[in-house]
Amino acid sequence: MNKVRKPALGLMAAALFAVAGMAHAEVRITEVAPWSSGDSPIGADWFELTNTGVSAVDLAGWSMDDNSAIAGVAPLSGVSSIAAGSSAIFVEGDSTTTASFINTWFGGNAPAGFAIGTYSGKGVGLSTSGDAVNVFDAAGVLQASVSFGASTSGLSFDNAEGFDGGTISRLSAVGVNGAVAALGDATEIGSPGRVAAVPEPETYALMLAGLGLIGGIARKRRA
Repeated sequence: MNKVRKPALGLMAAALFAVAGMAHAEVRITEVAPWSSGDSPIGADWFELTNTGVSAVDLAGWSMDDNSAIAGVAPLSGVSSIAAGSSAIFVEGDSTTTASFINTWFGGNAPAGFAIGTYSGKGVGLSTSGDAVNVFDAAGVLQASVSFGASTSGLSFDNAEGFDGGTISRLSAVGVNGAVAALGDATEIGSPGRVAAVPEPETYALMLAGLGLIGGIARKRRA
């Protein structure tokens, strides 16, 4: 009878969980409104950051930049962490701007659990002719990035699938991926804070690999 030694089994299990942990803290930029600074009562651009992993992401020391992609240029503030499967909106400005956002989109009463923060820095205004949003962690490592072409006033870019590192182009439409018209400005369509995050594909792959490993070990032990 062939048996797998318990120490070896323990090491393999530890390695599996360690690798799986790397895929858990994932963030994606799931919505961007680069026209909002000029064509909205809010008077400021905004983007949505979603945690698609299974553990909370600590945002202490995080920052954003546009297509110049320099860490530390515009610190994120007002949201300390994003829970697994949740989203946060970041608007360029301060507490006055966030209040304007809530008034415009929700009639002054944000939904339960809605998270909104701010960013501010030199030269980080998003261009309506095309630009990018890059988000960095406290160590200056790029964690999420999207680029986009010319925007259409009133329609945010919808990246509900969480594509990362490429160009997004789909525009929000009422009834699609939770998009609605803003209560305070019916010309604005989007889904701020409404993304239903799912585990990343690599997480599923790791789970399947783990099941295969465990199944293989079980078969060996029965041999």
